[in-house]
Amino acid sequence: MTEINIELNRPRVEELLARYEKEIGKDFAGYRNHVYRTITYAMHFLNNDPLLEPLVETAFVYHDIGLWTDRELAYLEPSEALALQDNKKHGWGLEPEALKGAIHWHHKIMPYKGPHQHVIEACRKADWIDASQGMVKKGVSKAEIKRVEAAFPNYGFHKTLLRLAKDLGGSIIVGGIKVTRGIVKW
Repeated sequence: MTEINIELNRPRVEELLARYEKEIGKDFAGYRNHVYRTITYAMHFLNNDPLLEPLVETAFVYHDIGLWTDRELAYLEPSEALALQDNKKHGWGLEPEALKGAIHWHHKIMPYKGPHQHVIEACRKADWIDASQGMVKKGVSKAEIKRVEAAFPNYGFHKTLLRLAKDLGGSIIVGGIKVTRGIVKW
């Protein structure tokens, strides 16, 4: 596989995330870098196709946002709704079903098959790489994952997820069950 292209500054991502910085609060740096890492992997799988970049960037800005905007462990639907609402409100012109699908299926365990498969699968694989902290590689080398992680440090993002599971679910165990039931798709 070819070397991953790492873009340190994505103006669209910065603009979209800035709208939610106050709500994300102390978790902002960790979430921002998670968004950048997942975009980096997804764009790699999509051969850095510039036509797909706005969709991928937008999908990843919104993909977990419901954790903070709705304080909800089953955050896929609130995240999708907010992304679709903003897409319409701001006239971005992104294909609604592709945007919704990239968010809805990003935790799918088995490969996604269906409309917009190419971009949804790239997003799904990208999130699995980052969510597993590189344990799941999806064909990306350990060295390339380390390069991406060095460019966009974790800043405690995975610990944040455990804290939110506890805070929003009552305990890490109960929260973990709620998250799993609410977001994991087969």
